[in-house]
Amino acid sequence: MAGKNSAAPVIIKRKKIVGGDGHHGGAWKVAYADFVTAMMAFFLLMWLLGATTEEQRKGVADYFAPTASISPSGGGVDVLGGDSPFSQDARARSGTGLAGGRSPSETGEGGAGELHEIKTEIDKHLTAFSGESMTMQRALRHVVTRVTDEGLVIEIFDLDHAALFAPDSARPEPVLREIATMLAEVLDITSNELAVNGHVRSYPMALARNPMWELSAARADALRGLLQSAGVPASRLRRITGHADRKPVTADPMANRNNRVEVVLLRRDR
Repeated sequence: MAGKNSAAPVIIKRKKIVGGDGHHGGAWKVAYADFVTAMMAFFLLMWLLGATTEEQRKGVADYFAPTASISPSGGGVDVLGGDSPFSQDARARSGTGLAGGRSPSETGEGGAGELHEIKTEIDKHLTAFSGESMTMQRALRHVVTRVTDEGLVIEIFDLDHAALFAPDSARPEPVLREIATMLAEVLDITSNELAVNGHVRSYPMALARNPMWELSAARADALRGLLQSAGVPASRLRRITGHADRKPVTADPMANRNNRVEVVLLRRDR
């Protein structure tokens, strides 16, 4: 018995083994969320590229393009002839304009970037209209703006199942009347002269009497009438032109997208 009592006790050690796939924090969740967000943005971009026209994409690109600022020490010839592109009231409403409320003609400034500044202001005003009602938002789907050698072009075009005029006529549809009312207010922030152009799609050559020239000119004149009725002074209108189907904007000259009218804010140095 004594031998048994003097035996050393047996000690058993249990070692806890932690697997290699244990908890490592939540960093992977953040990375995965960023990846999913990036993929959603990518697919949204792909969808927008397929759902918009080239003119609409150019309009979006122009909206985000940086514009040249006007410096009080700058010089050169004003693109719009030295007149202020914004009225005093418009500058007060939008917070734009030069220091001290002076116009480019008063400071002797100007340059090519000024026309882009005017475009930015007009785009902002049109965007503000789109937030007022669904009717205005739908109407503005017909409108894009761009800067050309001639001036700032506000293009209004047919959409599928949403035409600006009654078929083969110069009778404005309600959507064009709505757009003309908005444009009359937006054009009030500028002082340059205007031109109105009409364009139509091509018609089959088999027609005995092709109406393209008369129709394009009549539609341009119809828009001129709507603008004047909405408050644009007749003294600002320099010319009304019908271009028939000579300047298509699509590969298919008979596409409805070629039915369009344009309001051009003319440069005064041309």
